[in-house]
Amino acid sequence: MKAYFKRLYKEVAVKVPTGETKTGLFGGQKDVTRTETQLQQTGWSDCEIDGQRLAEDVAKAVAGLNAEGYDAINISEITSGSYRYEYNSQGITSSRRMLSETEKVSGGGSYGYGYGYSFTEGVLSLARQV
Repeated sequence: MKAYFKRLYKEVAVKVPTGETKTGLFGGQKDVTRTETQLQQTGWSDCEIDGQRLAEDVAKAVAGLNAEGYDAINISEITSGSYRYEYNSQGITSSRRMLSETEKVSGGGSYGYGYGYSFTEGVLSLARQV
């Protein structure tokens, strides 16, 4: 059974009609609105699973196995991983002087970073027939 990532949200301001109208500058009718803050989904996490959904999915699967005459013996998580890194040595130097127009003093530096993490990809259920 697959695990799903958490949804990511942000607060956005939206104009909501109040049901009232008012007369505009030139005599036309205009809807009256008020501004509310609502949550809007912006995407999906790349590292946090939706634990509540996974727990509900596992409970449904176990109930289905029980209804078919099976006993769940073991439920194991399946982990996966991801990483990101970057290395750059261009444009960083520790020297400001030059020997001539064509020769630069050697020296310099670089930077880089890297990280990795694991997450639950899904679960594996082991059951036996009763």
